[in-house]
Amino acid sequence: MINFKTLMNTPQYDFLRTNERLGKRIILLGLGGSYAYGTNTESSDIDFRGITLNMPSDLLGLTEFEQYEDEHTDTVIYSFNKIVRLLLECNPNTCEILGLDEEQYLIKTPLGQELIDHSHLFLSKRAAKSFGGYASAQLRRLQNAIARDSMPQPKREQHILNSVSNALEDFNRRYENSQHGSIRLYIDKAVNPELETEIFVDATYKHYPLRDYEKMWATMSNVIRDYDKIGKRNKKKDDNHLNKHAMHLIRLFMMAIDILEKGIIQTHRKDDLDLLLNIRNGEFLKDDKTFQPEFYDILSHYEERLEKATKESTLPDNPDMEKVEAFVEYVNKKALEDF
Repeated sequence: MINFKTLMNTPQYDFLRTNERLGKRIILLGLGGSYAYGTNTESSDIDFRGITLNMPSDLLGLTEFEQYEDEHTDTVIYSFNKIVRLLLECNPNTCEILGLDEEQYLIKTPLGQELIDHSHLFLSKRAAKSFGGYASAQLRRLQNAIARDSMPQPKREQHILNSVSNALEDFNRRYENSQHGSIRLYIDKAVNPELETEIFVDATYKHYPLRDYEKMWATMSNVIRDYDKIGKRNKKKDDNHLNKHAMHLIRLFMMAIDILEKGIIQTHRKDDLDLLLNIRNGEFLKDDKTFQPEFYDILSHYEERLEKATKESTLPDNPDMEKVEAFVEYVNKKALEDF
């Protein structure tokens, strides 16, 4: 059993105490990833996630700060203002920190507790879209991983096209820059002599922000790069990734349903661990790297529950911004007064 508080106080985590933006400014620090969900295995990475108060110069001056990352320890600590923006969208990766069990918090100040107590301010029907979007992306990753080795090249190319198109749709929804031009993706006879068919691009853009342009192409090229790994993967590692994708797909549905039906964030899935760990441990994965019909029955069940919860939820369509702004002002005044 890992003692995370002892681990937090080892030299590799000294940045928590010595960085001027962290230290006593951290209001919440807790477990992330598999240890937060309760689905960890012996090989699981240890992730810490936290929230730190903005400095006076961020609030009154010219400095800006969004998050601190330490790659060596897989630690990410968001500024208070940054995490508020993410919470307002019911971002799954950041909602989690407000739904941990008591013993999963490593640091929790009075302001951190107040943020947890006010988590209802951020919950809305936006959760259906945000968690549903993440679940859709997870399902595509699962389908991609299954399809890479099992399809003939022309069908695989069509699958890649579908995946790239979905990725592009997700990008445009997030960045809303489609008014700057258009892009057409289609399949035609291959120019590459190693392929039968190939995806081609017709693109027309004007006055498009360079950074968004780079992000758009990176989003699509990441899908292509995944397919290029065919034949270079370890089978056991592949199976672990498939099972992990499948488990997180179901977990996302579970968390979204809790938010929409009960108005709560429940990160530690202690009541669902039997099912989630069975998926992660490969109970539903067949030798041909496809999943048994029972897994898709489970998936359909949660898809139907999410659809029903979305229709019947008593949560507001959007957060009450007056209440949110009042709470944010209260916290930021504390940040100015106490430091």
